[in-house]
This record gives sequence, C-alpha cells and structure tokens, in this order.
Amino acid sequence: MPSPATTDTAALASAPATDPLQRERDHLASSRAALRAMREDAQALDISDVAGSWVTAEVLRKQVERRIAALADLAHTPLFFGRLDFLHAVCDDASEGAGGERFYIGRRHVHDAEGDPMVIDWRAPVSQTFYRASRKDPMDIGKRRRFGYTGGELTAYEDENLSDPAELESASALLAAEIEKPRVGPMRDIVATIQPEQDEIVRAEVTGTVCVQGAPGTGKTAVGLHRVAYLLYAHRERLAKSGTLVIGPNASFLSYIEQVLPALGELDVAQATVQELVRHVEVRGTDSAEAARIKGDARMAQVLRRAVRSGITLPTEPCVVVRGSRRWRVPAHELVEIIEELASREIRYGAAMEALPQRISHAVLLKMEQGGEAPDDRVQDAVARSREVKTMVKACWPPVDPAKLVHRLLTDAEFLQACADGILDADEQAAIRWAKPGRSLKTAPWTAADAVLVDEATDLVHRTPSLGHVVLDEAQDLSPMQYRAVGRRCSTGSATVLGDLAQGTTPWATGSWPEALHHLGKSGAHIEELTTGFRVPEEVIAYASRLLPAIAPGLAPATSIRAAVDSLTIRQAAEEELVEEVLRACHEALAHEGSTGLIAADARLPLFEAALTEAGLDYLTPGTETTAQSRLTLVPASLAKGLEYDYVVLDEPAAVVAGEPDRRTGLRRLYVSLTRPVSGLTVLHAQPLPSELD
Repeated sequence: MPSPATTDTAALASAPATDPLQRERDHLASSRAALRAMREDAQALDISDVAGSWVTAEVLRKQVERRIAALADLAHTPLFFGRLDFLHAVCDDASEGAGGERFYIGRRHVHDAEGDPMVIDWRAPVSQTFYRASRKDPMDIGKRRRFGYTGGELTAYEDENLSDPAELESASALLAAEIEKPRVGPMRDIVATIQPEQDEIVRAEVTGTVCVQGAPGTGKTAVGLHRVAYLLYAHRERLAKSGTLVIGPNASFLSYIEQVLPALGELDVAQATVQELVRHVEVRGTDSAEAARIKGDARMAQVLRRAVRSGITLPTEPCVVVRGSRRWRVPAHELVEIIEELASREIRYGAAMEALPQRISHAVLLKMEQGGEAPDDRVQDAVARSREVKTMVKACWPPVDPAKLVHRLLTDAEFLQACADGILDADEQAAIRWAKPGRSLKTAPWTAADAVLVDEATDLVHRTPSLGHVVLDEAQDLSPMQYRAVGRRCSTGSATVLGDLAQGTTPWATGSWPEALHHLGKSGAHIEELTTGFRVPEEVIAYASRLLPAIAPGLAPATSIRAAVDSLTIRQAAEEELVEEVLRACHEALAHEGSTGLIAADARLPLFEAALTEAGLDYLTPGTETTAQSRLTLVPASLAKGLEYDYVVLDEPAAVVAGEPDRRTGLRRLYVSLTRPVSGLTVLHAQPLPSELD
C-alpha cells in the first residue's frame, strides 16, 4: 500500500493503526472534541447582566441560541473532507523560514483551546485553492488530499501531488465515489465535490446577479445553495439585516433541499415558492393555458398601472381651509398642477397619496404667509389633517385596495376595456375575464396567475421590501409577471438565477435568459453555462439529449464525467402486461442500494397507486424523505423537476408527452423525467416511443 507521499492520484489508502490514516482519524477525533468544547463554551455564556434592556437581551439570547445550533456536530456528516499542504507559509504571522503550512478543509471552522485552526471553513479564502488548484496552476499547493468516509467514519484517503510534474493526472476515485453515493434522504451538500467552474459561481461578488444555465446533473441547484452559504459567510452582517431567500418550484422540491444549508451551519435562510410569496388571496380556481399565458404576460403590468391610477380625478372646485376666523383658499388650477405633478412622477400610488395632503397644506401655508401670518410645521401638519384637505384628497386620489381592483378588472368588461385599450385585444380581454365571478372577494375563483396580478397591484400602491439576496431555482418556468414578483423582492439586492431552458414545461416558459433577466429587473446579470454533468450517467444523458433539437435547438448537449456501463435499459411490453413489468423493474431497482423513483404521467398515477398497494410495495410521495426502509417514491411527471433518485423507472413516455397541452411541452416534460437518475434508468413502454428518441 503506497504511502501518502508517493501514492498515485487514483490510489486509495487504508492502513493499520500506526499508518498516516490513523493520524488523520486522530485529527478527526481531536477536531470533534474541539467542536464540542466550542459548543459547550457557547452554552456556558452568561448573558444575564450584559444587555441594557429586555429587547437587546432577547436579541442576544437568540444569537447565542443560533450559535449553539450552528456548532452541532452531525455524526454522519464528515467534519472535514480535504487537506491542503502548502509549499510556503500563507499566514502573515508565520515565522521566517517556517516553510509550508497544512490546513484541513471542512464544512465549518473549528479551533483548539489556543485559538489555532483545526478545520478551516470551506468558504474561507484559503480554501479556494482546494477547488481550483491544478497541475497547470498548483497555486502553491504541494499536495491535495481527499478523504473517504463510511457511515461518518474516516476510512480512506487519496493524494494529488500537484508540485510533481512527473505524476500523471487521473480521475479522483474518491471524488467519483462521493458523487455516486446512494441518494437516501434529502439532498446533500456538495462541498467535497465542488468543481472549479462551480466554485467561480459560488464565490461571485454579492453585488452582482448571476444566471446559471445548467443541463441536468450539472449541480446548478447545489451551486445556488452553496452560493447563499458563501455569501452569508463573506457578508454576514450585510445580509443578516436585509435577509436571504431561496425560491423553488414547489413544496416537494423545497422539502428535498431543506437540509443542505443547515448542514453547512446556515439556519436562517428562508425558503418559499412563488405562490407563497404572492399569497394575498386564496387560490381556489384554475386558468386555461391561454388565460394563464395572457395573465402572465408583462403587458399586464401596464394594464394594472392604468387600473391603479384610473381613480385619479382632477378637481374643478377650490379647496377652502378654515383656520380660526379666516378662510384660506387654494384655487382649482393650483390643485390640478399639484396632482398632475405627482401623477407624472414614478412614485408609488400610496406614497403619492400620502404626499398630496402635505402639498395642499404647503400651498395653504404660502397663502397664510402672504396674508401676514407666520405658520410653523405644526400648522402645516394640522392643515394636512384637516377635514377639508382629507375630503379633497379622497375625492381626487382615492385609496386603492389591490385585491378589489384586480377583482373589478377581471369581472367588469368596461373597466378592463378602458384599462387594456391598445394593450390587449378583445379576444385576450375575453380570455382573462372570469365566467363566474363569485359573490365576494373571499369566494372569488382566484387562480395562481391572479395572485401574481394582485401582488403587482400591491407593489404599485406600496413598495415591496427588498431582500439582500434571492436564489431563484427552476427559473425557466416563470412567467414575465412572476419574474417581476421575484425581482421586486431583490430590487436593491442581488440574485442567483438557476434553470435549464430545455426543461421549461409551462405554456409561458421563458425563451431566453436575457429576456427573463429583463423582466426580473437584472438585465446586467452575468450568464454562465454548465454543460458538464456529475449526476446523470453519460449513457442516460446522451439518450435524453436526442430530444434537444426539438425542445431547445440552441442548447449544446450536456456531457457527463460518469461513464456508467449498462445504466440505460429500454423494454417494450404488451399493453396488458405493462404495469406488471413496471412493478418488476421497481423490484429490480430496489435490489440495489439507494432510492428508486417510479415516474409516470399524472393521469396514470391512480393505476400505480392501486397496483403498488395490491403488490404490497410501500411507496412515498414526492417531498417525503426516503429512509433505509422506504426507498420507493411514486412521482407524477409534473413534480419530477429538480428531484433525483439512484434508480428511475419511467412508465410509458408517450403518456408523459400526451399529458401536456402541446407536443413540445410534452417532450420537455419527458426530458425532465429521463434525467432524474444517478445510477440507472429503466424505460418501459407499450406505445411507440416518441420519434425524437429514435
């Protein structure tokens, strides 16, 4: 067994107790002990007499609680995964002639009783070399060591001698083993396997928005989550004030990724779907594809702006304010000038409504000064609150309830025509009007697209607060109006936009990233493309890529670093035997370690629910965490996006395609379904496969 100094890049070392492997295990044990000591120190903090008030005491208490939670030692999560041996000292305070230094790279920082680091956080600047150093550019790294774990125990290591030009470069066996590790439970972090091109995106500046076009299996979701963790590390104070948010396509997806950030020590990142962000009304109805497309069109923002301002009326009578024994008169033409000036400015309707009384009051004060009086600010505030001014403001600039406004727009044909004139044609107006309005706002047939319209109207009245950073995943499926809703929540912050144009499965799916970023309000964003896959086997991704000319002609086919042999099986069965063959394939997949996903067209789900129950096969629903005992998930094709399983059994591709409003969308849904496996894909069909797969 070669020693660490001479081991080949792909050679794994396991050793007796006296070997270097045992020394690494000892360092792991010492690091865990130091982490426990750090947690105990945090738990022992006495803050009872530190804070000056109960408010600051409560804030401090919560900060200490978060610190204690972040220092938890997760038994099955390796504390460190790599080691860097530098050729020269990297610390400013290193003594002259000290030579190289050694750093262990892990998920969080750990120091000993003297404060010396035992594990360096993967986000620290010195850790960057672990991901980016190569033989071409060793970045002063003599040796890079990767560690292998089994059940939380350190069992192997692997070295790359970057300073030795004679050593041949080869693929990392430990890296491949980590990527191929069975998927049981929620999504894992990828700190041990981040690639150089991924690391560049993760560490991009907080002030810039990054858009990542990523083929299936390229790790774009993981990159987005790790970018949040990095930004919180590098800019914690700034983002702690403004907040961070991860937006996913559905609750199942968010449930799948929810453990990634806590495993990296980040506990305060909010997660939501777009529909949860715009929950102003209760969604109880559904739109036709055409109605949803029109309501999601960016032109609706113009319609809503007209609707919000439709109640503004220019006065024809003066405003007369009584103060004591005197009456002060602001002529109608002056009031018109004030209102027209406010209406011409790009400020929120509500802000202008609040400013209008002060503008009228100021005009009154000018009259009072001309009359020989000397009013002060208190007089101006009193005039602004007077009955006469309030009456004038309510008549000329009435308050707007966003939900009531949208309700009127979708039920009143004349009002919609007035607001949409020159923007939507008559057919489009008819398509978005409700056939059965409902008796009240609460019983109205609000749809998901309507809720976004209410959110737009709400922002036109009062500005939506902005967060510091937003991660938007599966972004290709958003409508322009949904992009605007997300953009409002990072208008003064930045965003990480993640998606794949080939996986767009909504009628309004975006056609290009520049167009999507324009609607998001981030036209200057930098667009990166990830084409190297680490999850989907090459045989599977090559098969799925046959669909690309039909669903996304401009995208280059993805490649994979994983040439898994016999990872793709395609079997045809008679119609009456297909369900039985699908169940047999599930049994075959479950014979292997890891998770299995049975993906079927939504319409065929009841068929498999009954068949699995009759066969005594326990199954989970998407979003439910898989365990060692329950490893089969029945997945409707509409919810497969973003999920991954070790083995996938795909039922009847033709039914998946037929389940969508048009063929192109159906083929995109099929592309998503085909690219969910990590180790193996079995496709079963009775009907002919789509011609694009020939």
